[in-house]
Amino acid sequence: MPTAERTVRIASSHGLHARPAKLFSQAAGASGAAVTVAKGDGAPVNAASILAVISQGIDHGDEVTVAVDGDNADTVLDQLVELLLTDHDE
Repeated sequence: MPTAERTVRIASSHGLHARPAKLFSQAAGASGAAVTVAKGDGAPVNAASILAVISQGIDHGDEVTVAVDGDNADTVLDQLVELLLTDHDE
């Protein structure tokens, strides 16, 4: 069970396409924690995998749930949520 979880609305105006997905996946992988992301009621995928993240088809305004399990889960979650709440397409 994740130690920290939050549902957020995607801010990037083109959703989690290549650039925002890359930033998010790299941050998830670098965190050292187990991180998953799920679109709506969909199955969670490994957030450190850019292909898994892009395959979710996450668009602007979609709600996603980010779950983090590991040391500093709350801090990692805060950093990842901040990435999702930033429009990287401006």
